[in-house]
Amino acid sequence: MQQLREGVNNFFVTFIEVLRDRSGPGMDVEAGGLTSGDYLQGFLLGTRDALSEKNRYSVTLTIPEVSPRTVGMLIALYERVVGLYASLIGINAYHQPGVEAGKKAAGGVIALKLKLTEALRLAPGTAFTVESLAARTGLQDQEELAFKVLEHLAANPDTGVTKSPKSPWWESTYSYAG
Repeated sequence: MQQLREGVNNFFVTFIEVLRDRSGPGMDVEAGGLTSGDYLQGFLLGTRDALSEKNRYSVTLTIPEVSPRTVGMLIALYERVVGLYASLIGINAYHQPGVEAGKKAAGGVIALKLKLTEALRLAPGTAFTVESLAARTGLQDQEELAFKVLEHLAANPDTGVTKSPKSPWWESTYSYAG
């Protein structure tokens, strides 16, 4: 907020206001019937006013609720906005080598996940450190990625991967429980 109010004025902010806080009964977070939705509305309107005080521009899109339909509408809107804006400033919004590089890198992470998962499944109950599992799978130069993937797998019980925390943290082990 500080940067937006006091920094370079070369932007506008898009606020997305959601009218319906939740489905089902709400829960007061403070006396007087105040809910988290009331606070979120206060933050939205207050932030918008604070920006306006400093002649910062914003637009507010109001949707009735968060649903597959409204999220899809927002995605479609922003897809069109990007294409229109790009044509106005003379660039090809659909030639994005950086995006392509990100997709290729993501594919590499998925391949790494599959290698790690397969190695764990082939040795059920065997405890591996990140270092030992990376060595076993030929991923010695990708230990940080292996660590991040293993942490994600262990945090999701349906994967069958469990973590045994150790101190120091790099001695923690991961295994496949099935």
